[in-house]
Amino acid sequence: MEISSISGFMEVKGGMEGPCRDVYFLRVKGLDAGRLQEIERMDQALASRMQAGSGFYYRGNQLPRLSAREDADYYSGCYENWMDAKGQGIGTRCITPGSQLSQILGQACSGALGLLGQGKAGLSASIEKNFVVKLLFWLDQTVPEALHAWRPEASRKAVFGNISKKQEYLFCYLLTQLGFDVLLLQAGQDIDGESGRLGLSQRIGAEIASQIPVPEYNPSPYRHCQPRELPGSARGKVEKKAKAGKAPAVVDVRIPERDRRTQEMLRPKPQGGKQQAPGAVRRQELPYEELALLASSVVLILIHDAKGKTVGSGSGIMIGRDGYILTNSHVASGGRSYSVRIEEDEQVYRTDEMIKYNTVLDLAILRIDRQLNPIPIYQGQEKLVRGQKVVAIGSPLGLFNSVSDGIISGFRVIDNVDMIQFTAPISHGSSGGAVLNMYGEVIGISTAGIDSGQNINLAVGYEYIQAFAQGFLKC
Repeated sequence: MEISSISGFMEVKGGMEGPCRDVYFLRVKGLDAGRLQEIERMDQALASRMQAGSGFYYRGNQLPRLSAREDADYYSGCYENWMDAKGQGIGTRCITPGSQLSQILGQACSGALGLLGQGKAGLSASIEKNFVVKLLFWLDQTVPEALHAWRPEASRKAVFGNISKKQEYLFCYLLTQLGFDVLLLQAGQDIDGESGRLGLSQRIGAEIASQIPVPEYNPSPYRHCQPRELPGSARGKVEKKAKAGKAPAVVDVRIPERDRRTQEMLRPKPQGGKQQAPGAVRRQELPYEELALLASSVVLILIHDAKGKTVGSGSGIMIGRDGYILTNSHVASGGRSYSVRIEEDEQVYRTDEMIKYNTVLDLAILRIDRQLNPIPIYQGQEKLVRGQKVVAIGSPLGLFNSVSDGIISGFRVIDNVDMIQFTAPISHGSSGGAVLNMYGEVIGISTAGIDSGQNINLAVGYEYIQAFAQGFLKC
């Protein structure tokens, strides 16, 4: 099928013949107003399809940097295991060794290595290893959801901005070998002549001489969004709480010594002093004083721009022992790097590792180099109801780990995303903080509020969190 536009890329789905799927690797050179509108429509349409479970969509303007020694060591080990297996399948954090996908990835990496060395006398062993290590790292970092739920027949699309380096270009080609349709938005420099002679991608549409940059991918459900009518209140603009636009006024506050009995408090307790049969233990609601101790598992996130300047703040929830922190996408997307503060820890953890994000659900996962004590995510034992008590923990205006209480006041649907409306007060900087039930479990993540009303706040619920963070939730 011939494609001549961004809209055509959005709609096309290659056919299947046996285990093989037709894929498309395309480039557009230069952007104008018409193409910008096409990109916006593509972002909205493909993100909605992904949310509905009918495909996968990723768009990014740059590939992540491999800077952590731990990651370099891990993917070096993946490469060495591949070599020991004599070039068979490759396993990664997101790809199970021995699976069908690992076999396809092994073949794709062999092909990419051949293309990297094409026209050269030969590649050294270290160059080959470093290249494959980058490929595996980029793969896990950019499209982990698609890898976890990989099916040969599924529609997968990836869009990248301004790809010009040969190794990055070959990574995009590798994605096509895994069944992705790939589009390159070349607003600046296009691929070089050496890469072009490989004949891997096709340029579509006319070349446009323009300095318009590739827009950031941010189809947030709260951007330019007004909530539906809320009973008993006026319509109000939904404001993202982390968008303060300047450094928080207070970040260095003294935190009381953490009560090490917190985890013991969260364990189910028998009622009435009676010994209960195994499996019949009832959960017990915790007093506010004990719930407040869970602030030790909620972090303050300072957001830095490309020059390292602090431009805002937000909150985050520890969800995995190996350094994984859940926050809002609109918090993480506002910076190029982050500083994370943890109670009882004088060290500031600097990171630029955004493991994954979903702008439709407004969720993101950051990672720091530290073992964490995560809060459990609610498992849905009982349906959430209006009037149910909740506790919110976050860092409003940079006031580290403030605790407030309230109730669930309703359930709303905003741009097809189910959200919990609650009354516990939050402010700018609370975004990414925890909304807990009375058992100390995360039922939602503070996401937005309506400034024109009083205590009308919104949280993305635990069902979305569980689906988004699957594989990272390790308590």
